[in-house]
Amino acid sequence: MSKKHFFQFIFFLTLTILFLGCKSEKSSKTLRLGHTLDVQHPVHKAMVIFGEELDKLSNGKIKVNIYPSGQLGGERECLELLQIGSLDITKVSAAVLENFIPEYKVFSIPYMFRDKAHTFSVFDSEIGKNLLLKGERFRLRGLTFYDAGSRSFYMKEAPVKMPKDLNGKKIRVQKSNMAVAMINDLGGSPTPISWGELYTALQQGVVDGAENNPPSFYTSKHYEVCKFYSLDEHTSVPDVLLIGTDTWKRLNNQEKEWVNKAIKVSTIAQRKLWAASEKESLAAVKAAGVQVFYPEKKPFEEQTKGVLSLFDENKEMKTLISSIKNKQ
Repeated sequence: MSKKHFFQFIFFLTLTILFLGCKSEKSSKTLRLGHTLDVQHPVHKAMVIFGEELDKLSNGKIKVNIYPSGQLGGERECLELLQIGSLDITKVSAAVLENFIPEYKVFSIPYMFRDKAHTFSVFDSEIGKNLLLKGERFRLRGLTFYDAGSRSFYMKEAPVKMPKDLNGKKIRVQKSNMAVAMINDLGGSPTPISWGELYTALQQGVVDGAENNPPSFYTSKHYEVCKFYSLDEHTSVPDVLLIGTDTWKRLNNQEKEWVNKAIKVSTIAQRKLWAASEKESLAAVKAAGVQVFYPEKKPFEEQTKGVLSLFDENKEMKTLISSIKNKQ
């Protein structure tokens, strides 16, 4: 080979490598997932499993970069980033979604679910699948419901053993009309505060208490301020993993199939992680000096029945409520 031909060979070889490199780069996709939870939270761990499974199924063609702990903002901000296409996937509470999707109010109705088996039965049914797609008109497509346990009251000064113990107490709630209505029915003063600001609000006495599930109570370190936890389990509000509709449309059928398969693996793993985390979290807060109470639920259920009257004029919601309550 002449010197001239040799350099031509090297030149075209370099171009070929660059071309293949660009092609390879373009053929792989990276999905950005932002959320507000701590990295020790079981829902975050489930999202890590989702990313790992998607990477494996796609043979590295789709990767997920996760931005936890509110790096990209609160739940509302992440939803807005999703809608404009600046973020691909996020996790928010169903209570926050009810401000976009009215049907999600059903999850904030007190004592809606009989038990964990009933809850999962609804999530995995056509009822759940239809609810996940209700947000598409707002550019928000649901991928799955993650178990977020049941929400219960934790307080700074005294436990909640009966509804009357909430009289006049300032209780932090999510930015949810349903949560506000429930606390009003129980005689408390509902105070919407973002999750990231709650620790300081509890410390400074802006609120007397809050309500959430055991893992969130523990990983947020709210147990350092609130030493009374009453497991009345008034609502079972799931977390919802969402993908922007623009991102979803950019995926081809094979890629969508990979995402759905990875989601299924992640959801099954998350339920196991959640069950273990609940036990560990309760043990940890007890060890830290928190007194845990198990109040009779019936008085709380009776006093919050008025929430159902909010849907007296809404036939669609009444049908949805009935279908959930009657689901086996």
